[in-house]
Amino acid sequence: MANYTGAHPASPQNAAGLADISGYNRPSERYPAAMLELIAHVVKISARRDRTEINSAMVDALMDLFNPQRLTIYRCYSGHRKSVVFACAGSGPQGQFLRNAYLPDHRFCQTIERDPLLRQCHKELSAVIDFLEDGTHRIIFPVIRLDEPIYFIDLELTDEFSADQRVTLMGLIEYFGNHIALLDYGEADTLTGLSSRKTFDKHLFELLGQAATDRMLGESGWKRRQGPPNSNHWLAVCDIDHFKQINDNHGHLIGDEVLIMLSQVMRQAFRFDDQLFRFGGEEFVALLQPTDQNSAQAVLERFRTDVEQTVFSRVGHVTVSVGFSKLLPNDTPTDVIDRADEALYYAKRNGRNRVDGYEQLIASNKLAAREIAKGEVELF
Repeated sequence: MANYTGAHPASPQNAAGLADISGYNRPSERYPAAMLELIAHVVKISARRDRTEINSAMVDALMDLFNPQRLTIYRCYSGHRKSVVFACAGSGPQGQFLRNAYLPDHRFCQTIERDPLLRQCHKELSAVIDFLEDGTHRIIFPVIRLDEPIYFIDLELTDEFSADQRVTLMGLIEYFGNHIALLDYGEADTLTGLSSRKTFDKHLFELLGQAATDRMLGESGWKRRQGPPNSNHWLAVCDIDHFKQINDNHGHLIGDEVLIMLSQVMRQAFRFDDQLFRFGGEEFVALLQPTDQNSAQAVLERFRTDVEQTVFSRVGHVTVSVGFSKLLPNDTPTDVIDRADEALYYAKRNGRNRVDGYEQLIASNKLAAREIAKGEVELF
């Protein structure tokens, strides 16, 4: 039987009998330079484990390989009322830019309806092209998951852009989408599709850092965030009332159906930039973007009402209790969760199916303020 080494018949072999590929580092002899550059960028993208970092590596790849006149990577938030895109990375007249992909800045968000080409791409779920008067053309590629666009890659290219380059570009964008899908799969709760507990710490620390930055910047920080001076980030803990009875009376499979339906109601009730997590069992957590206390209360009341009015398959009506608290610059994750939990327990003790804010309960003397114990080691 022949000894198969994997070498091409004409390839030189080293002492181990394997093909000597050292000479193939010279692009002209084996691989085109563009192919080696593409492979190098794919390797860099694949090494990233964070949406923001992946976006950064993707911008580098697109700029190096295709030299677009302009480039924008949009993250897409689809909803029944409206769909919004956030320009989270790209390159323009002022050079390359990169923004936190998990915390959309409203200054760089817009509704899809404002851009006819984005609207067309969103509707058709396929690449669209527009030829511009200056001899360039704008082309937008959607990145799709579960029949919904999650990203748009928007490029302005010259007319010299070849068919081979276009095939390569489409392949790179498809790889980008697959890598994002794998990342999301690792970060998502497998039952509900919301973000999982293990991703919560990272996002909360980002929000705590942002709260501290805004506090240091004072009024200029609030203007930068485009929120009124009394805006804060808020954390809400949401718990399904009497969930154990649902499991006991209907079984755990029906209980899982309730969790899935509740997560769907949650997505529709909250704003596109609020972050939603399944924290464990029947408990969910929402991290709200900067707003005042009354607006935070209104968002959470809308969610509570939507749940109450939903008919859950084989169960009927279900209710939730919610406790929430604002994020403070010096908070640890345990601090803010404990405050929200105290408000949640108050809601549970006082009739359930209600929303209570920790700060309001303290101000009305319905709860005693917690003393923050510093220097203690806590596992979170």
